[in-house]
Amino acid sequence: MFKDRETTQEVSLFLKKQMLPLAIATGIISYIIYDNTPSLAPAGPHIEKAIHLIQPALLFLMLFLSFCKISPRQIRIRKWHTRLLLFQSIIFLAGAAVIGFTGDFEGKILLEGAILCIICPTATAAAVVTGKLGGDIPGLVTYTILINIVAAILIPLAIPLIHPSTSISFMSAFLMILSKVFPLLIAPCLCAFLIRYVMPGFHKWLLKFGNLAFYLWGIALTMAIAMTTKSIIHSSLPLGYKVGLGAVSLASCMIQFAYGRKTGRKYGDPVTAGQSLGQKNTVFAIWVGYTFMTPVSSVAAGFYCIWHNLFNSWQLNRKKNLQSQS
Repeated sequence: MFKDRETTQEVSLFLKKQMLPLAIATGIISYIIYDNTPSLAPAGPHIEKAIHLIQPALLFLMLFLSFCKISPRQIRIRKWHTRLLLFQSIIFLAGAAVIGFTGDFEGKILLEGAILCIICPTATAAAVVTGKLGGDIPGLVTYTILINIVAAILIPLAIPLIHPSTSISFMSAFLMILSKVFPLLIAPCLCAFLIRYVMPGFHKWLLKFGNLAFYLWGIALTMAIAMTTKSIIHSSLPLGYKVGLGAVSLASCMIQFAYGRKTGRKYGDPVTAGQSLGQKNTVFAIWVGYTFMTPVSSVAAGFYCIWHNLFNSWQLNRKKNLQSQS
């Protein structure tokens, strides 16, 4: 009996420490096995449909549990928010202006991929990682809401520069983006705050399941990595452009984590600022690339999904090792 309990604890500890690399590896290997097994091909459309239904539900529940931990009074603007918002806005608009005034050129797709990685809002799962790293969850949630609003305004404004022939109006694009943002960001936040005040007993019970959000994220991440692997493998882009988009997305990831942590360090919160700027909602970015930009630019967001999760895996393992040594 005691051996079974010790084994369960060891497995739980292993999963907590290795959740990210396991999710990344599982997602990549699962899709490669599927893609190279002809007998599994008929199941593909059904699997993809199931993922599109299950993943949003997991993200909603994960965010809901994370929002249950914070009070509405904690949602307030921090000093570092303004600097990060300006960083994303200025670089995105500058890149869009370069594309608009130079027209079609050889590196246009790479530049589109880069600014797509820059303006992409904070990942909905960032609150889970930030909490594990000891950051300020309310501060990150506030920034996530702010950058989604900014992206919803700036992307429609930049569309005429990036693709002058587009027939999508500002209001149409704005509403399309809001329709993507509301269900998986604002709705779980409102539900969590409503339950806090209307059903305090139930809210207190939900707080016992705080760690569940981390495991739900692991499942959702596995699905996201599998779909990312599919988009990269089956992209019609020449290998040179794939390598280029992988490189610009890696550079964007490194720059944003570095600038976020540097800015946050000035205000005593490098973890939260770093995650706010560096960890991205890549599913949203892929959709923006397909909908408003040259579709193949969304491959950059696919690569970004791998890079920021590899960095998060390193951060979480490093924190676990430091805790075990102290």
